[in-house]
Amino acid sequence: MLRLARSAILAAFTGKAPGPVAADLPCLSLRRGVFVTIHVSGKLRGCIGVIEGRETLRESLIHCAESAAFHDRRFSSLRADETGGLEIEISVLSELSPLKPSEVEIGKHGLFIESGYHHGLLLPQVAVEHRLSPEQFLEETCYKAGLPRDAWRERDTRLFGFTCSIFQEGAPPSGAS
Repeated sequence: MLRLARSAILAAFTGKAPGPVAADLPCLSLRRGVFVTIHVSGKLRGCIGVIEGRETLRESLIHCAESAAFHDRRFSSLRADETGGLEIEISVLSELSPLKPSEVEIGKHGLFIESGYHHGLLLPQVAVEHRLSPEQFLEETCYKAGLPRDAWRERDTRLFGFTCSIFQEGAPPSGAS
């Protein structure tokens, strides 16, 4: 998966499709949510993902890797001279399931919150990297959704949890996704 994501990013510089990389692995035909986070020299450079697997994991990985490198609105597009320090992290999501705020476990759960037209997601590693308490994690997820930080307490706010299988290159990153 890491080689496929890297191949997709590098191929985008030439306008070619990523080359075949372990195309016969059965896991790449699964339909799962996935996020691709890229760091350059240890600093966050992009993070894009899909919550639900509408495409195969192979297709989603390619799209998310390219999007993280070139279309994350928080950052300028990755430059070819930055690829030497490029580190990739892939988070494959479990299914979302309803979660009560009292059930949030730091280091285990990622959070997805929605209220009206607002929604936001934070991966499980965000809470660990920033040493958040469960309440702070809920607040940060609300903030990411564009909601008041205490919106998780409201009756019409829906909270979902998920777990991740995480694959990464290099040292653990210093930035958040």
